[in-house]
Formats: sequence, C-alpha cells, structure tokens
Amino acid sequence: MSVDTKARPLRIGINLLFLIPGKVGGTEIYTRNVLNALASIDSSNRYFVFRNVETEAAITPAQANFTDCPQPVRATSRPARLLYEQTVLVGEVLRRRLDVLLNFGLTAPLLCPVRMATVFYDLQYKVHPENLSALELLVYRTLLPASARRSKRIVAMCEAARDQLDRYYPWSSSKIDIVPHGIESRFAQIAVARDASPARDDFILAVSTLDPHKNFDGLLRAFARYKRSHPTKRLVIVGIKGPETERLEKLRDELGLTDSVEFTGWIARERLYELFERASAFVSTSRFEGFGITVLEAIAAGVPTACSAIPSLLEIAAGSARFFDPEDVDDIAAALAEITDDDALRGELVAAGRERSRAFGWAHSAELLRGALEATAR
Repeated sequence: MSVDTKARPLRIGINLLFLIPGKVGGTEIYTRNVLNALASIDSSNRYFVFRNVETEAAITPAQANFTDCPQPVRATSRPARLLYEQTVLVGEVLRRRLDVLLNFGLTAPLLCPVRMATVFYDLQYKVHPENLSALELLVYRTLLPASARRSKRIVAMCEAARDQLDRYYPWSSSKIDIVPHGIESRFAQIAVARDASPARDDFILAVSTLDPHKNFDGLLRAFARYKRSHPTKRLVIVGIKGPETERLEKLRDELGLTDSVEFTGWIARERLYELFERASAFVSTSRFEGFGITVLEAIAAGVPTACSAIPSLLEIAAGSARFFDPEDVDDIAAALAEITDDDALRGELVAAGRERSRAFGWAHSAELLRGALEATAR
C-alpha cells in the first residue's frame, strides 16, 4: 500500500550494515556526506539508521528526527552480515513500523515487507568479473539483480551508472533516480589556498583503493617513462591497501621507482586535504568507475588533473581534465608531462575544474535523495 507523503512524516530506515569504515572508499564518502546533507535539509521525516558493530554512532546525524539503531553484526564477516540483513533486519523494519527502507550497500533484504530504494554505485561484477572472487561473483549474481527487482527505486550516481543499469538490467530503466556525489566545501577552500600560495611540492597525487581495475600497473609503467625526463618528480598513491599491494610494490621496485613512489595506505582525511593542497598534479588511471569522486575532488581543489577517458569520468570532469586512454602507457606518460609542464594548460584545467565542480553540491544531492525516498513511498 502506498503512503500519503503529505499526510504525515515518513518513517525511513537507513541500511548501513555493509559499511566498514576506512575500507570501502568512495561509497563511504558518499554515504556519510549525503546523510549529513539529508539531515540539514529535512527535519520532518523520521530516520532510523541501522549500523553495524564497526561503524561508530557518530555516523547518525545529531538531529532529533534521526535515531541511531546499532545492530550486533559485523560487516567484516560478509556471510553473517548478509544473513542478518535478510532475516533480523526485516524484523527491525517491522518493529520500527517503517514506510521505506533505503539500502546503501547494493543489497536489500528480499523478504522486507515495506517499499525499498537501493543505491547501486556500479555493476562491476558485470563489467569486470575478472576482478572478483568466485564467492563474490556468486553473491553478486544472486543478490544484486534480486535486490534491484525488489526495490521500487534504484539510486545511481551519474548517467554512466544509469547506462550500466539500462544495459544489464533493462527492466530497471523506469525506476532509476540520479543522485550524484556532492563535493565538500573544504575542497573550494583548498583551491583558494593553492591560489594564495602557488608554490607546489614536487609530487603527483593519485587517490584510490588498490584494486585491479584502478590500473596502477599502467600508472607505474607510465610514471617510469615520465621520470626519465622528470628525475625529481615523485608519485604519492593514497588508498586502502589490499591483495594487490605486494605485487604493485614489487613492480615499483623492478621499475627502479623505490625512492620515487610512495604507497601511503589509508590516511586520515585531514592529511589527505594537505596532500591535495601541496600536490603538483593529480592522476587517475582507472579502467572503470561508478562515479569517480577523487577526480571531482581534485578539480574542485584546483589541482591540474589527468584521468582516463571512461564514461563516468568524461561526464564528471567534462572539459576540466586531460583525458587519456588507460590502456596506452605512452598516452598516460604524455598526459603526466602536459599537466606538470604546460603552464597554459594547467591554468585552463584549474579554471575549468573550478567552474565544473560548482555543479555538484551535497544539499542538492540530498534534495534529490529525499525526492527519491518520497517517490518510493508513493
């Protein structure tokens, strides 16, 4: 039965059981920021935030209409979390008398009796199945299409993500809502600071989890070629370490880049802001992105940027980055040279990036998300 959204405030559940702080990259940035923005624009609807053991209570906005609902399950045990989501969470939804459940982690409780919206960041399991384990593929192939079918609305980040859904889930086209990433105001402040102090440190910044589709092999090989004519340059790679780390560190050493390339692992947000302020340039060599938040952050911070010519990044950084073919090491190396050596190009990219980033705001994203939730209830 649909809910009369004008008759009374909605009771909305927020399913964050998937979240592992510091381990899920851009999905965590999106989740935290859009929740805080939702709190800033909506004081009427009631929100119930279901979080796991790993996630701190502070993820629930400190506003009267938001209720923290801690659950005794760990996201680091994926089978236990998925089982809990499919069973116990349904009971919590009933007990709280919810009108809508918003799932932030791609999967939804399939037997949930209320209307649902589910966030789909990407369909990597369809586009690059080789990057996933057999168990992950089994879970995704089983639960993701079923979750999409059970959800009344599907939330995607950008038109490129919508196109993926249209291609692989053609039956979902009529129920997709675009709710893009916003950009933190801190990045505009970084751009101002960079203008005030134009001297830069001698490093190129890359920010991403160390997953296979991020193409760090290509970046390291391109940087080795670039460094032949730029011997003082360094590359700082910030991102959650994983199974790829040891292999990438070995490749770095084999290429003679031991003293020139740093893998920092996960770092605190404040330190990341400092790196954006100091970096000479920014690069992203990913073969696939559901959105590409770090590229948006870079152009908003006024950092000359080069990135892969893939659909989501072409959409997000339109006209404000030097694009390259991620499979062409020579093209990547040439892009690195252009964004560090060509002052005219650097100035053009910075100006275009500042203008482009104004199109992305968390308050606007929250308004779109609230609209999607109210449409889910109808």
